Amino acid sequence: MKSSYYKYFAALLLFGSNGIVASNINLPSYEIVLLRLLLGSLFLITVFTVSRQRFTFYRNKHTCLYLFISASAMGASWMLLYEAYQQVGISIASLAYYCGPVIVMILSPFLFRETLTWPKIAGFLTVLAGMCLVNLQALDEGKTIWGLFCGLMSAFMYALMVTANKKAKPESGLENSLLQLVIGSFIVVAFVSMQKNFVLSLTTIDWIPVLLLGLLNTGIGCYLYFSSITNLPVQTVAICGYLEPLSAVVFSVLFLHEVLLPLQMLGAVLILGGAIFGECFNPEKQQWLQSK
Repeated sequence: MKSSYYKYFAALLLFGSNGIVASNINLPSYEIVLLRLLLGSLFLITVFTVSRQRFTFYRNKHTCLYLFISASAMGASWMLLYEAYQQVGISIASLAYYCGPVIVMILSPFLFRETLTWPKIAGFLTVLAGMCLVNLQALDEGKTIWGLFCGLMSAFMYALMVTANKKAKPESGLENSLLQLVIGSFIVVAFVSMQKNFVLSLTTIDWIPVLLLGLLNTGIGCYLYFSSITNLPVQTVAICGYLEPLSAVVFSVLFLHEVLLPLQMLGAVLILGGAIFGECFNPEKQQWLQSK
């Protein structure tokens, strides 16, 4: 269980740096996602082949269905998120994206029969208040409604991805990660093929951040992510997942010099504080830790 937490946290930090790496790539959002998925897929195919693992997903029709839904949602979520990055900035887009865990939390009692404790409910009400502050302030700043819409829709796709992946219950984290990326690649390729006058052109400067985003952040990051969340409670996945937007906001301030206004800073504090409260004041979690 502890190793799953470590892998999950490492994946979240890698994902939190996605916007920083992508900001150095001079391509439309859907092209960045396409390259990210293709490179990540190639990396995991290589690892899967070298380790001589075998596919098992086809043995269960329900697993196939849920993996397809999860991968499709992941591809759509990434395209929407990267569009939001370009429209409203990394900080705001990341915070809007993480309405997703709130949706997961609401659905978990119905889909996974997980009990909602009062600290989790209080924590997520605080998160929702923070999201309202962030988004309203962003609109007052003149941020585009389209950008905020993309950020929020990416959150819905995130929730669908997590719930479908949890339902799939794959046997291997590596196989799960590989299938997610490969299927997601096909979805994005289908979308990109419908774009008029599509021409993928990379400059020499773009190659380094593209390779970093595809191989490290996506290939290794997705393996760590999908091999860990299947072993963790869905509510814990949702709450601890706030390490990603926290790191994204910190990275954007440090490296891109993005500025959060006072109300946005308050909203960020409410979002992250509510998430931490919901996790740390979980009676079941404290009993589990004391037993170790």
